[in-house]
Amino acid sequence: MSDVGNQSCLATAEDVTSFLLCVLHSLEQWAGLGRAEDYLSVMEYLLWVFTPLAVVFILPFLIVILLYLSILFVHVFKRKNQLKDAYCNNLWDGARKTLATLWDGHGAIWHGYEIHGMEKIPEEGAALIVYYHGAIPIDYYYFLASVILQKGRTCHSVADHLVFKIPGIKPLLEVLSVIHGPQEECVRALRGGHLLGISPGGVREALLSDETYPLIWGHRRGFAQVAIDAQVPIIPMFTRNLREGFRSLGRLKFFRWLYERFRLPFAPVYGGFPVKFRTYLGDPIPYDPDVNAVELAAKVQQAVQALVDRHQEIPGNVLRALLERLPSRHKEE
Repeated sequence: MSDVGNQSCLATAEDVTSFLLCVLHSLEQWAGLGRAEDYLSVMEYLLWVFTPLAVVFILPFLIVILLYLSILFVHVFKRKNQLKDAYCNNLWDGARKTLATLWDGHGAIWHGYEIHGMEKIPEEGAALIVYYHGAIPIDYYYFLASVILQKGRTCHSVADHLVFKIPGIKPLLEVLSVIHGPQEECVRALRGGHLLGISPGGVREALLSDETYPLIWGHRRGFAQVAIDAQVPIIPMFTRNLREGFRSLGRLKFFRWLYERFRLPFAPVYGGFPVKFRTYLGDPIPYDPDVNAVELAAKVQQAVQALVDRHQEIPGNVLRALLERLPSRHKEE
């Protein structure tokens, strides 16, 4: 009988409003709710019951965030005298040391960041640091911060041209002494007695490498020619568990095609896991006038690969990298 009534209602509907009311009434009859108000009352009751439970689970995360900000503030405050002196001497020095302190605190808190072999970075004089490029080179940011705070030096860096196109980033690049990377400019920085960091793999390695940590340098040897022209040593660098912190989907066919065809590094990156990061600096490779760029590039690649082979378990594993944050695992390492 109700079906006949519903059909009659739909047949006699004079306008859109009447038609929609008939449809709603039919759905109520079909779902057995009787009236939409009853359904809304049930939803309101469930919301009333589960809201306190949701709040109970959300609040701990808010507390964790608050604690994280508090620890970061304490980390900065401990260095207040150092920062004060820096601002008195030079505005850019103060900005660098402030940023370095913030990044150093983030690395210490979120990743338990450590550097092994910092003594290989010279107290003065030039050197070229060559490193493996992660999906996000956050380990290199921590390294720069450590060099500023521990060595009192600024390490110049070579970045992809796309970085310079990010709106509003120019002042930050200026403070951190980031350059685009023509060979002449790199040689000039090294001849000026500065440290210089470069990743031969660059964006390609960031997108296409994975948890097996292959070095994707191709036939790049410009960095080696820079070191030869400036007559400086090369220091290899690698960070354990870097791919477990952040990973890229760049190896998927579509994103790889997008990069290879248009040079657009738009592959999604996921992660941010608080895994253990340890940066290892290898023995410096001294300048040798009898070694050409091809030979030196191969030698440096072998040195970085040796750091990977020695310090990284292949394939990388996020859970294992997380467990390395535990004191017992730390002692084993």
